[in-house]
Amino acid sequence: MRLFTPSLLILIVFTSMQSMAQNKLPVLQNSNGDNFVVIAHRGASFYAPENTHSAFKLAIEMEAEMIELDLLLSKDGVPVIIHDENLLRTTGFEGKIGDYTLTELKELETGSWFDQKFEGEPFPTLEEVLEYTKGVIAVNIEIKHESVTDEAEGGVVDKALDLVYNAEMEKEVIFSSFDYRVMEHLNVLDPKIPKALLYEPRQSGDLTPIQLVEKYRVDAFNCSHRQLTEEWVEELNSNNIPFFVYTVNDEELMRQIIEDGAQGIFSDKPDLLKQVVENL
Repeated sequence: MRLFTPSLLILIVFTSMQSMAQNKLPVLQNSNGDNFVVIAHRGASFYAPENTHSAFKLAIEMEAEMIELDLLLSKDGVPVIIHDENLLRTTGFEGKIGDYTLTELKELETGSWFDQKFEGEPFPTLEEVLEYTKGVIAVNIEIKHESVTDEAEGGVVDKALDLVYNAEMEKEVIFSSFDYRVMEHLNVLDPKIPKALLYEPRQSGDLTPIQLVEKYRVDAFNCSHRQLTEEWVEELNSNNIPFFVYTVNDEELMRQIIEDGAQGIFSDKPDLLKQVVENL
């Protein structure tokens, strides 16, 4: 029987951990191979109304490598794309998303609040977005806490997973949330699906990023650029944990975060971020 030397065993374990982390992140259809992900925050939301087909399609035109979107449930349990639980800011209509069916939401428009040229922008669903992103661009699906319950089966995570399966996009998406129950639900429903924990202080307590990653068995750690510290950067890099930083629209700050070793940045200006990355 052949035995491994301690040094060789360490190398094998480390290599396996690297491969596991890399394999659990979504496939980038248009990656340039630099191991950094240009993520369009709510689409190209500096130029088009956030979380709309126009913003997502513009991000694709700008050659972003991933789009990020926010997910809530309609009254009849359909995963729809909107950031706020209240409809007012992006539709001009007062009310909560969970009080209206998809049919009722489809009567609203989501563009004129941003600019009149986007008037008539339709209310988007996750199913619709997956139809044109499949094989084109990776998708970060952020589950908003307002639709999360303690039950995994039949909830927002389960419904979103079903749509991902139907689209055959299991390797092209990553789930994220500030609600740590989402990570727990994913570990029950599909432990293999890529997932990233969005740092939330109250739920995290005294746990460090690496402890949170281990506890919730996630594949990446996401946080605000305001939360990122030198200690976190050192801990995440030394433990080979991919980390992604939001929401960065300043060129100088983009460079700093890239130099810190982040694997990706969420930006409302994916075109600017792409330019910064290419000129480093």
